[in-house]
Amino acid sequence: MGLLKTALIGAALYGTIKYINKKDINGRSIADDIKEKAPEWLEKAKEYTQEMKLKNSL
Repeated sequence: MGLLKTALIGAALYGTIKYINKKDINGRSIADDIKEKAPEWLEKAKEYTQEMKLKNSL
């Protein structure tokens, strides 16, 4: 049972990575989009963290 479970998880992980790195018509992948948008998301997360710290300190 453990071997079958490991094989299924491995196959699912392989398929996911292949899908994320697959290029579309424009030559970009989902991974490229994530890499491009990550700094923006990080800044939003920092702003949200600051807001929560201010709310909790009152």
